[in-house]
Amino acid sequence: MTRWPRSYPFALIIALIALIPVAVLATLATDSADMFDSRNLQVLNNTLLLMLLTAFGSIVIGVPLAILTTYVYLPWRRFWVVLLAAPLALPSYLGAFTFYAAFGPGGELETISGITTPRFNGLIGTAIVMALYTYPFVLLTTRASLASLDAGQVNAARTLGLSLFRSIILVVLPRIKNGIAAGSLLAALYALSDFGTPAIMNFDTFTRVIYVEYNAFGLSQAAMLSLQLMVIVGLVLILESRVKGTQEQPGRHLMLWPGKWQLGLMLASTLPVVLMAIFLPLTIFFLWLWRDGSGNFEITYAWNSAHASILAAIFAVVVALPVAYAAIQGKAGRIMERITYIGFGVPGIVMGTALVYVGLKLPFLYQTLGLLVLAYVLRFLPLAVGTIRSTSEGIDSSLVNAARVLGASPNEAFKRVTLPLTMRGLVAGAALVFLEAMRELPATLLLGPTGFETLATYLWRVYEAGYFGMAAVPGLLLILISGLGLALMFSGEKWNELKQL
Repeated sequence: MTRWPRSYPFALIIALIALIPVAVLATLATDSADMFDSRNLQVLNNTLLLMLLTAFGSIVIGVPLAILTTYVYLPWRRFWVVLLAAPLALPSYLGAFTFYAAFGPGGELETISGITTPRFNGLIGTAIVMALYTYPFVLLTTRASLASLDAGQVNAARTLGLSLFRSIILVVLPRIKNGIAAGSLLAALYALSDFGTPAIMNFDTFTRVIYVEYNAFGLSQAAMLSLQLMVIVGLVLILESRVKGTQEQPGRHLMLWPGKWQLGLMLASTLPVVLMAIFLPLTIFFLWLWRDGSGNFEITYAWNSAHASILAAIFAVVVALPVAYAAIQGKAGRIMERITYIGFGVPGIVMGTALVYVGLKLPFLYQTLGLLVLAYVLRFLPLAVGTIRSTSEGIDSSLVNAARVLGASPNEAFKRVTLPLTMRGLVAGAALVFLEAMRELPATLLLGPTGFETLATYLWRVYEAGYFGMAAVPGLLLILISGLGLALMFSGEKWNELKQL
């Protein structure tokens, strides 16, 4: 009889715990009879429209920027790539908050300039904001595809009389369609799972209506809507998994050297995106800080965010260790690892809804920090598992075998050889979980202990109360934290890969 690796029992327990939210939602949803009423169909229609418009908008913005930053010789190219990818690190609800406050009658732009601007809300406003903060998905996946293409076919098309523009349309784009599709599907997933942006923009999608139902004590209806949302998320995940990267033999890289006025025009075309996605939120938050000061902000809110996120990071890496090791030791381990990825595909509002019920059934957990940390761990565990597994796969097995030959027990070999060599992945995984937990809004709103305010929830309370000036400090702190996340994203091997593009 084949003996299971030691990591398997622990990984199995963790995989079963990861399934609890889905099982809870299925149980709750059986008490809801309103599955396909007119209201739910309207919410479904709104959600699908937002998903499609977000994906389309991310393509319209991301593909030209990918071509610009890959094929055009730019001074300070790395700076432009990082700048244009920066919106990916920002929570979209920060952008939505500042757009909501800046535009429209009585908005900040009218106060400053005296010019009345149209209000950003509803489907179009939400889709624009979502596209501005998801186009980097398309930018990065398309850049990766473009970098692998041989310029020979473009040069041949130019020789046969096609203009550069038509050569890119007819020769390049068909060869990178998979990269574009992969990025746009990630943008669609983000649109499905985001709660803050539709809520701030007053647009009813699944995430916003789930929150409304929860506040109206309609837990079973919220669970039924959550399951419907998870079905859509699952379908998009299946599509995303079937998209393959561009496979071509490497060749000579295409490089365009535009004139000064052409280069200036190209860079000027990026300004609307940079101004709207990055400069506008920073300007609004600094304006509020200058005009209203720190308001009633207390440093306790930042400490609460950091405290809960540190706990989540620690527990996540501890739990991720057996899962990651199980994944590299056999097929059963890989299945267990895949099950834990369910949490990352579950929107925060859905995770919160499921765990609220768990808290109601287990009163010692209800509205406790422990339940909130559990939600963070279940949501962001795949981030830790992925980094630890990739680091562990690079460990030379002969080092562990040598330790065993020299008399070390399996536990001693793990502590003295495997664990130190995995430390880089542990730290990276913990950092990613910490950063994501700091920015998590819906799960924190539903599961946070009474009186437990974080940076994200304080920002939400300020929005609900209409005291926008009080959002300056938490908004800027969240932007700073997001900047750290961007630095982490472009560090190490990923940054080295970026430099070669």
